[in-house]
Amino acid sequence: MTQTDLKLVADTIRCLSADGVQSAKSGHPGMPMGTADYATVLFTKFLKHCPSKPAWPDRDRFIVSAGHGSMLVYSLLHLSGYDLPMDELKKFRQYGSLTPGHPEQGITPGVETTTGPLSQGIGNSIGMALTERMLAARYNTPDISPVDHYTYVICSDGDLMEGLSHEACAIAGHLKLHKLIVFYDCNRITIEGATDLAYSDDVRRRFEGYHWNVLEIDGHDYSSIEQALNDARAETERPTIIIGHTHIGHGSPNMHDSAKIHGAPLGEDELRATKKHLGFPEDQSFYVPEKVRELFAARRQALEAEAQAWEDTWSAYASAHPELAAAWQSAMDMHIPADIEATLPDFDPDQPLATRVASGKTIQALAKQIPSLIGGSADLAPSTNTLIDDVASVAPGKYEGRNLHFGIREHGMAALLNGMMLHGGFRVFGATFFVFSDYCRPSVRLSAIMKVPVIYVFTHDSFYVGEDGPTHQPVEQTAALRAIPGLTVIRPSDATETAAAWVTALRNTRGPTALLLTRQNVDVIDRSQYASANLLKKGAYTLWQSTEGDPELILIATGSEVPLALEAARELAAKHSVRVVSMPSWELFEQQDGAYRESVLPRNCRRRLAIEAATSLGWERYIGDTGLILSLDHFGESGPFKDLAKAYGFTTERVVQLATQLMT
Repeated sequence: MTQTDLKLVADTIRCLSADGVQSAKSGHPGMPMGTADYATVLFTKFLKHCPSKPAWPDRDRFIVSAGHGSMLVYSLLHLSGYDLPMDELKKFRQYGSLTPGHPEQGITPGVETTTGPLSQGIGNSIGMALTERMLAARYNTPDISPVDHYTYVICSDGDLMEGLSHEACAIAGHLKLHKLIVFYDCNRITIEGATDLAYSDDVRRRFEGYHWNVLEIDGHDYSSIEQALNDARAETERPTIIIGHTHIGHGSPNMHDSAKIHGAPLGEDELRATKKHLGFPEDQSFYVPEKVRELFAARRQALEAEAQAWEDTWSAYASAHPELAAAWQSAMDMHIPADIEATLPDFDPDQPLATRVASGKTIQALAKQIPSLIGGSADLAPSTNTLIDDVASVAPGKYEGRNLHFGIREHGMAALLNGMMLHGGFRVFGATFFVFSDYCRPSVRLSAIMKVPVIYVFTHDSFYVGEDGPTHQPVEQTAALRAIPGLTVIRPSDATETAAAWVTALRNTRGPTALLLTRQNVDVIDRSQYASANLLKKGAYTLWQSTEGDPELILIATGSEVPLALEAARELAAKHSVRVVSMPSWELFEQQDGAYRESVLPRNCRRRLAIEAATSLGWERYIGDTGLILSLDHFGESGPFKDLAKAYGFTTERVVQLATQLMT
């Protein structure tokens, strides 16, 4: 492909991007126009993908972390031959289109992850690159290698300003993810103006400090771009960042290098001037020269052949290594043994146990049955009980292990987990103290938006953390997670519910799950006397009732407050018909049909008391306008947890008092 051909393709991308933004009357034309040269070289000469098989397992992953430049992505996908017709580009940013304002995984064919919140794409891509290395370590054999692909990223000045980029890129360098290649679109412009208003990082030295391979080029020089990509692919020890010095809005004769072109249409006059400057028809929108169609058609034909060659290789692999092939397919399908409950640990009702400890025991049992189950912690595994026993840790250049160490990087951890799940091949979990869910919340939210089934293990779930005080005692975090649509929050009451919660989380392939677990020991409920913990999958269930028929009073509790509710109910039962409802998950309960919800919380019983060691926000939906809530609508204090429980009224006496108040 000649330099003239490359320029024609790049200028086509520039005009398509500018047309899309102009048509929508909103958007970001500057970044697509500035990175079109790099993207052209990547797509026409390097990127391994197959538009007719967008889920090809061994495809290269391409992520635009600067998701505001979405018209770059859509232009490339359309020209490459994905199922993204020109009419969809013309509907850029319109309701119901396949071309939303920022790339959204699951909506547009060929989009690998949802980006927009800056640096999330970087974090996701590092998770994808790590997954590639881990799969290669498990499945590649001396004779056949079904896993051999790269992860390519375009990021911006803004991406590198975000703290997440520091966390994630440090992990990538430490783990020697050499098949990760990042193009840094260094155009020195943000919305407010020049980046030197607030940004003067020495990016080269920063990434050298992360142990990356650093290359620096003119981002508009095709020969330099191609050489840089070849050099990056030749690197075998370090991830590579290509610092590409570019001009935002390149091709616009009057607005390039201006903050005005970052996030607004060029306007009709400047759009015409740009097309004239680039030699394109001034009065024709969404124009693609026939030569460009031909170039992409030839590239597509070559890629189709490459994808078919991989299919042939896989067939040979499956014949030569049937056990590995079966394990691969099971992992890709996220298969869970049908009888998984039979393998769960037993818990002694006479031995109180923290639910974080019960979770750890459950993880060990599940890991033996599900080889693709892997996970780690933000440097808290001994406290979160999330290390898998008798297996190795993933380490620099050593990817066979199952334990991941993220360091003290909660946000980076969550972003990597999203990328790992999007890539496919593992069921992943990540752990930290519950109060630090705030540090990874943006990535948890994106898990929910993308319906990615990451499992988040949040321990030390209430003021019962005790002496560590208010900075480490979650109060508002439970309500904050429940506010995220699509996130299933489960706060199990005891060890047996914890085991059931893990199975429920693994069977949830439609979105993320958060497990909220105690630091302190809690009673193990004797399931020979009380309802089965397997009912946890329904979100709420009648754990115990003092008499048959409809109750006079319902105590609703979650987590460590369920044993407290049971103890109080025993006292109240001397005078009243009392029901105790364990409600580990609002989300699961709301998924049940109306008849089931009525059977657990009958409308004719309006005397209801909710008990949870967290803010009261949201409980109104379950107690109505006549019920009461025992909660914590203030921050905690430092002290032994039993003293705090007494001070805050989380005692049998206080529950009985509030219940009696309801009955009068």
